[in-house]
Amino acid sequence: MDIVKPRRALISVSDKRGVVELARMLTEYGTRILSTGGTAQLLSDNGVDAVSVSDYTGFPELMGGRLKTLHPKIHGGILGRPDVDGAQMREHGIRSIDLVVVNLYPFAEVAADPASSISSIIENIDIGGPAMIRATAKNSAHACVIVDPDDYPVIVEELDEFDGIRLETRTRLAQKAYACTSAYDATIADYLYRQNQPDNSFPPTLNLVLNKKMEMRYGENPHQSAAFYSVGEFGDWLSQTTQHQGKPLSFNNVADVSAAYNCAAEFIEPSCVIVKHATPCGVASAQSIEKAYQLAWETDPMSAFGGVIAFNRPIDAKTAGQIVANQFVEVITAPGVSEQALSEFKTKENIRVLVHEQRCRKPTGLLLDSAAGGVLVQSSDSLLLAGDEPQVVTKRQPKGDESSDLLFAWAVAKHVKSNAIVYVKNQATIGIGAGQMSRIDAAKIARWKAKDSEHSLDGAVMASDAFFPFRDSIDTAAKAGISAVIQPGGSVRDDEVVVAADEHNMAMLFTGMRHFRH
Repeated sequence: MDIVKPRRALISVSDKRGVVELARMLTEYGTRILSTGGTAQLLSDNGVDAVSVSDYTGFPELMGGRLKTLHPKIHGGILGRPDVDGAQMREHGIRSIDLVVVNLYPFAEVAADPASSISSIIENIDIGGPAMIRATAKNSAHACVIVDPDDYPVIVEELDEFDGIRLETRTRLAQKAYACTSAYDATIADYLYRQNQPDNSFPPTLNLVLNKKMEMRYGENPHQSAAFYSVGEFGDWLSQTTQHQGKPLSFNNVADVSAAYNCAAEFIEPSCVIVKHATPCGVASAQSIEKAYQLAWETDPMSAFGGVIAFNRPIDAKTAGQIVANQFVEVITAPGVSEQALSEFKTKENIRVLVHEQRCRKPTGLLLDSAAGGVLVQSSDSLLLAGDEPQVVTKRQPKGDESSDLLFAWAVAKHVKSNAIVYVKNQATIGIGAGQMSRIDAAKIARWKAKDSEHSLDGAVMASDAFFPFRDSIDTAAKAGISAVIQPGGSVRDDEVVVAADEHNMAMLFTGMRHFRH
């Protein structure tokens, strides 16, 4: 059937947005409405005629409302095909239900509330709702299902324009309905698994709820298409941002913004992170966001060109003016931007300005990466050190600002592509070597970057994301002027590396934790 005229509708919703207006319109159209519980009461209170499901089936609600819609007159009406099942329907007094408007108990919200008891969480597992949704979606040739209040206007428009609901619309809404019940079941399965398993365990079947938040301008390259999906029911920081200007985001923009945001979340002091190709090329903390940006930019002005900038504090007009004067930038993100700063950015209309409401938060949950024929899944790299403090393994202890600079360098190295070497002085990067096949090459690039930007390495500190397999990197660093080193330790030649540091009167710290980033 191309057009279905809804003669009878069943409305039973947890999210009651717009339901009174929809029911009133359906009544005016001539649709007879069946309803349950709180929805029926809401409609009655607003002067909308609705027959209770109990009166319709002649069977009362039982078990505190657990059993009310699971009845042949309901499911037979939803599943019935008049051209095939008409005789049986007439024999048993089953009438067609052409429109089902149902959304589900708020399981995810209740489960996420720390105040919720186990019994209240379990009671918010909807049974009748998913059954009706799936049944109507299956019978979309004869009936229509709506699970999202945002789709109510679609039905109103269809009835106005076509005097019924088209098959094309019913099919699209059926797909959305199955996606809804699939996500709902996945959320419940994940919750039940986590009740008896440690947080870092992986279920035999991983049910992910991925919600499309935005379409990208293109993928990694212009000939590829792409979209951004958030993992989980409650979304993510990126989809909760407001974009104030500029073109829509591309795949690479989102990858870079995510990398910059995650790095900025490591720091408590006002900080700025500049990222190029998903790797930091300049990071600094300072007393003001303006100073932090200037120091981050000065790390490597050439690489910063066309990069992405993240701040962990709101942006003021002076900082915005500096950015506009200094460089071309693809995306800027921060937990707030002043009106004066926005005015500065408007002079460069292609700059995308993303504002998120909360301060930067470290990522939690699972990380997913594609692999040949499957997906790699791991827990988030949310820790920084294996213990409370790194271990000093050399004769010389860190002195002056070395301790704070070492921890800063280590936090940056955590976000630099492996092999990674980071040089830092006064809470600002002055050289970064990233993504190299050998650690000595990463050190050489970091040293060349520092020299090219006219930074002195005398008295600077060095961080390495993984252990040094040989002493050569330490000898090279000492010749360049590096005074202290932080690294995970764990090499079979750790003793040799420590001896090299002692020979050069360098301080060396072991963190006990590696931070590879492939």
